[in-house]
Amino acid sequence: MSLYEKYGLKPVINAAGRMTVLGVSTPGPEVIAAVDDGLAHYFDIGDLVDKTGAYIAGLVGAEAAVVVSCASAGLAQAVAALIVRDDGWLRDNLHAAPLRVPHHIVLPKGHNVHYGAPIATMVRLGGGRVVEAGYANECTPAQLAAALDDRCAAVLYVKSHHCVQKSHLSVAQAAEVAHQHDLPLIVDAAAEEDLRAYLQAGADLVIYSGAKAIAGPTSGLVLGKAQYIAWLKQQSSGIGRAMKVGKESILGLTQAIEHYLTQPGISGAQMVEKMTPFIASLNALSGISARVVWDTAGRDIARAEIHVDETLAGLTAGDLVQALKTGPVAIYFRGYKANEGIIEADVRSVSAAQLVTIADAIRTRLEEKTA
Repeated sequence: MSLYEKYGLKPVINAAGRMTVLGVSTPGPEVIAAVDDGLAHYFDIGDLVDKTGAYIAGLVGAEAAVVVSCASAGLAQAVAALIVRDDGWLRDNLHAAPLRVPHHIVLPKGHNVHYGAPIATMVRLGGGRVVEAGYANECTPAQLAAALDDRCAAVLYVKSHHCVQKSHLSVAQAAEVAHQHDLPLIVDAAAEEDLRAYLQAGADLVIYSGAKAIAGPTSGLVLGKAQYIAWLKQQSSGIGRAMKVGKESILGLTQAIEHYLTQPGISGAQMVEKMTPFIASLNALSGISARVVWDTAGRDIARAEIHVDETLAGLTAGDLVQALKTGPVAIYFRGYKANEGIIEADVRSVSAAQLVTIADAIRTRLEEKTA
């Protein structure tokens, strides 16, 4: 009996990408083996955290690293670390104490996004208060600098397709501004693929999801300056207690990072090759036009953009997204632009056979609406 049958779950085809709501990714056998091995043994957890962190830092060329339960937990604990520092009393009383230390976290207004939860919620969990710099469609180095004062604990930069991309300063520019004001720069790079670029650009703490690009178990990774990572680790007896990571995830992510750095993943060109027959089959349908598009945040990810002509197809893009979730196999797309008549298919977690299933499901739905 499959897990779907045992629990009455609907099988899912994930054409949405590495999304938390769909379980993110499916780790490889070497990661699963590391998770199983971790579950089968006992460790001094503090020692495990320190030793795996040092190992990961050596792999990526960082001063220090620590595995956390997820990227959101990494952000909340990073904020708490930079506010509390070594103050044990404040760490214990962060939930109730009036904050007389710097606790403003400044980020570009176009980076104050909802990624499944609000960025500001994670900052607030860590005791911080979000202060926006610039405008929704623009943030220059000067505009970022203008928002900084002696109440600031850090600058936050969110590297994500969710954020406004145009007319915003780069990570390197944000780091320069932060350091001119003696402030650390946190980069939330949850879904990003390069584990070295943002540290090299001047970031002081960089946060990744362990389960997205790295394809590890549910986990997160924080890289950065040794002092800041040490403060973050102290949060294990503060807000981090509610966000603790298991031994299996620590070992699984460590193995996933090692594999990720040594084994080539699927390239954007390979994604294009994989989706070409799928796009051709969609373009044969009335009311549907499809093409290759590239990730708006600059990652080497190609997707199929599917435009739904409501007049010819007899339904909207939003209708199609919802309808395909209700079939015998739930098919999930990226629906961020459904209000514009556009949906996207991310093929990284989809087999060639599943792409045929998706095309057939779209064809069937269109035939039902136009019959």
